Amino acid sequence: MDKELQQDLQSRREANLYRSRKTLETAQGPEVVIDGKPYLAFCNNDYLGLANHPEVVARLKKATADYGVGGGASHLVVGHSRAHHQLEEELAEFTGRDRVLLFSNGYMANLGVISALLNKQDAVFQDRLNHASLLDAGLLSGARFQRYLHNDVDNLTTRLERSDARRKLIVTDGVFSMDGDVAPLPELAELAKQQNAWLMVDDAHGFGCLGKMGGGVAEYFDLSQDDLPVLVGTLGKAFGTAGAFVAGSEALIETLIQFSRTYIYTTSMPPAVAAATRTSLKLLREETWRRDHLQVLVQYFRQGCEQLGLQLMESASPIQPVMVGSASSALAMSNALAEQGILVTAIRPPTVPEGTSRLRITFSAAHSREHVDQLLSALERTVSPLQEEVA
Repeated sequence: MDKELQQDLQSRREANLYRSRKTLETAQGPEVVIDGKPYLAFCNNDYLGLANHPEVVARLKKATADYGVGGGASHLVVGHSRAHHQLEEELAEFTGRDRVLLFSNGYMANLGVISALLNKQDAVFQDRLNHASLLDAGLLSGARFQRYLHNDVDNLTTRLERSDARRKLIVTDGVFSMDGDVAPLPELAELAKQQNAWLMVDDAHGFGCLGKMGGGVAEYFDLSQDDLPVLVGTLGKAFGTAGAFVAGSEALIETLIQFSRTYIYTTSMPPAVAAATRTSLKLLREETWRRDHLQVLVQYFRQGCEQLGLQLMESASPIQPVMVGSASSALAMSNALAEQGILVTAIRPPTVPEGTSRLRITFSAAHSREHVDQLLSALERTVSPLQEEVA
């Protein structure tokens, strides 16, 4: 077995696609220590800088004293604590939905929702650039699986019109994790109604960042529960904690409780994490300066990249990908930045299509303008190889 596996691993190394883990030795933040070396980091998803916020940390410590560490059982046995229930109620109010159901993580939420709603009689239509968890969920559901062209409503319309499935589920990211662009949700919501389909959105990267109160794409586009009946969010990004949730109608949530295997057959998230998330939700809603500051940093960075002649993708979100091209060039540029003390991840196939490797730069409200200046200066020192690759 090992001989065959080593051959596969070597092939991945030769293609510049081999991935290596880095060991973080500090809390998340703009300035971190990785494998004993200090870096200025632009690669985490802690968009609002809440992962190490003192109030969130304090709430976690207190709740651990109250509830202990582990959830101890599944939600349907004896693992559903008051902290879980309170968080679900507050997230329901936050999202403007009837109810919310907590999951252990976003991957399990997406698997659980799609497999609970669909079977072989049904069809699922997914954006070509959806997150892997959504694609896997669609395949594992047993439903007829189709991928439509990225953000292409016309292509999706054609596919829907040809389907005679019992149920039709349209699935898309809200903010696409590798491109940073936003799905055309008003058009998708209207199309779903026309075609008697259901719309599901994974807004992992929108919550906290989009909308006046941080309500994500649903608030940004003013989409009601009727417009957007299945709304998924994660808590490990802008919320700064861990876990995920699904928001929707009473009927949807009860259906998931009864039929979602990834909810039924897993231990609940630690109740202390749920309690800490209640604090991060409060900060997310009240401290609107975090979103304002984030947008200032994004615009400042984009202006700087334009002056450097760097090719940025169209994105107003904290995800700002610099298009490079080949996997080898993206990896070389990431390494060159690391040598200057700047941590930026090279994103390569199979995460993105061949020929579209990139530097995925992400910003946090904890970054300062001075941090962005350091990043731009480091990019300027490595810009020539990148421009040659793009050319």
